[in-house]
Amino acid sequence: MDKIWLNSYPPGVPGDVDVSGYESLAALFEESYKKHANDKAYVCMDKAITFGDIDRMSRLFAAWLQAKGLKQGDRVAIMLPNVLQYPVALAAVIRAGFIAVNVNPLYTPRELEHQLKDSGALAIVVLENFASVLQQALPKTQVKHVVVASMGDMLGALKGAIVNFVVRRKMVPAWSLPGHTTFKAALAEGAGKPFTAPTIQREDIAILQYTGGTTGVSKGAILTHRALLAAVLASEAWLQPAMASGKIQGQLVSICALPLYHVFALVSVAFLALRLGGVCILIPNPRDIPGLVKEMGKYRFNTFPAVNTLFNALVNNPDFAKLDFSGLAVSNGGGMAVQEAVAKKWFAITGCPIIEGYGLSETSSGVTCNRADSEKFTGTIGLPMPGVEIKILDDDGNEVKHGDPGEIAIRAPMNMSGYWQRPDETAKVMTADGFFRSGDIGTMDDDGYLRIVDRKKDMILVSGFNVYPNEIEAAMAEHPDVLECAVVGLPDSNSGEKVALYVVPNKPGVTKEHLSKFAEANLAGYKRPKHIEFRETLPKTNVGKILRRELRDEAMKGQGK
Repeated sequence: MDKIWLNSYPPGVPGDVDVSGYESLAALFEESYKKHANDKAYVCMDKAITFGDIDRMSRLFAAWLQAKGLKQGDRVAIMLPNVLQYPVALAAVIRAGFIAVNVNPLYTPRELEHQLKDSGALAIVVLENFASVLQQALPKTQVKHVVVASMGDMLGALKGAIVNFVVRRKMVPAWSLPGHTTFKAALAEGAGKPFTAPTIQREDIAILQYTGGTTGVSKGAILTHRALLAAVLASEAWLQPAMASGKIQGQLVSICALPLYHVFALVSVAFLALRLGGVCILIPNPRDIPGLVKEMGKYRFNTFPAVNTLFNALVNNPDFAKLDFSGLAVSNGGGMAVQEAVAKKWFAITGCPIIEGYGLSETSSGVTCNRADSEKFTGTIGLPMPGVEIKILDDDGNEVKHGDPGEIAIRAPMNMSGYWQRPDETAKVMTADGFFRSGDIGTMDDDGYLRIVDRKKDMILVSGFNVYPNEIEAAMAEHPDVLECAVVGLPDSNSGEKVALYVVPNKPGVTKEHLSKFAEANLAGYKRPKHIEFRETLPKTNVGKILRRELRDEAMKGQGK
């Protein structure tokens, strides 16, 4: 394979990644615990815990789990937002050789039941805010041990009591889980029990990272210790030019507003910061934009990873521009396409360009990224990262010419080893030579830069012409009165499908005629929206990705289809 992208690498960034220095992800963690024992590792609601604290508490929790009879390879579900218990619980699971199952805390009982049953989890750690959901799902699962955490558990006695009082009055539905153990009690009981460190190998499974399930039943991507090591070390190598920029004074400070149960935040923020001895500022509720801005104002932060919707919400908050951006070295964009209009506003305010990347649950987070020393937003998803090989394939599995669109296929050490207990589904996405077929349509230019055209399933066919929602959304987002927008294809008797545009305006009085004239000036006739609808909000995942499918399904029901 001709790795043309290597010619576009920054000086000093290697073309490959070497994981041979670590037998497991646990070994990398423990190296950082010792090396940075007295440094802050995580801060949440002004409470800090050190690397040494993580080391100590995760040993206690691991010992408790072992005492309950869990054995190496057993699955432990973690159903927590960005609170201090999350890194402790995850570190315990990893170092004990169990398999972590990341669970979205906002799952419905049906979704939770599926994931617990599918993974075969024997234990779960859940925040009490979501315990009522677990109560409904639990009877049909194999879960034997339930650990319930509270928002105030690790915030200190007085503050913790106040936080718990307030949260329980407003945000905790009634629940009953007989036989459960509190997180604090599990740590206390673990202090009296031995922890036996198992022999963990690189090919052992570390995490089951479930896909969003927007295209069917949610599946668990099997991420091994090897895959996650490769992902962390590749990210470290890729960010070296930014790390050497001179903006980072002392300890690296990362704002972690994306949820840790999502692979983007977990690997590209938490694991990377742990590797670099940095501190993560955990944001439990990033949807509270004024609260997020206030929290960011307390720190001279260096990295800020986000999705387009979060970048957009921040640049439209009047207090955001008042923050200190002198230390901001990296603004990572991922999870969905970053719109140029949003990137321009972000750069104008912060002086730090968004370096967009690309990855999936199946690839342990990022596999492409723009150069960390980029001086402007490129509109691409960047270059394949160290160790990553990418081909662009046609429908028959053949490589296309540079510049032609096709399905992005990835072969990389950070790829999953398959879907949990679903060899049939694994076979559908893997080529004979080991490339993962992403389902995303993209192009690669002669310098190795990739551009997402769109999801295969989202493509709209208008009178025989291919229309890609990302292109229409990016164009319409340039209109000054458009705050957010989404595009889907709807059936049309004349053209097969028509383009439907859903808009959240940023001021009253915007009309469909205004937007139609703007589209006429910026888009070819077959690309112009034939249906325009205004909304107060757009449906999104908890990571902030707009759910086009929900909009389309709703429209189809309205048409009686």
